[in-house]
Amino acid sequence: MGQLLILYASGTGNTELLAEAMVAHLKANNCQVRMKTFDLDSIDVDEIFEYDAVLIGTYTWDDGELPYEVEDFYDDLEDVDVTGKVFGVFGSADSFYDTYGGAVDLIADRLEKSGGRLVTERLKVDLEPEEEDILRCEQFVDEILELMK
Repeated sequence: MGQLLILYASGTGNTELLAEAMVAHLKANNCQVRMKTFDLDSIDVDEIFEYDAVLIGTYTWDDGELPYEVEDFYDDLEDVDVTGKVFGVFGSADSFYDTYGGAVDLIADRLEKSGGRLVTERLKVDLEPEEEDILRCEQFVDEILELMK
């Protein structure tokens, strides 16, 4: 159905669980998926143009900040025009903090400013995903697939 890239950063493993649920649902829909992690893989911002859609996952550090491993990619996004490119942004967050899931919003705002087409929901999950959160991941993926048509 399409080729998708999932990029993610996961400090505690929660965002990774979200990414894995999305991969499983995408593969069930006959999509080709490549998954890369910000802290272990080399990620060049231009790589996003090789895919039909890109899903970006990040946990939120402290009170709404980007984790350090995502900062360079975030900065590089400012210099690219992603007009019409399909994106979804997701991540784990902690409702203890005043700014809930701020890193997800930072990435989504930057992509929108650069012309990206984003899934309506900025998928935020409070800490470890539960069964209903996995269902939300599947719905999120379904929206991505609709945008790709």
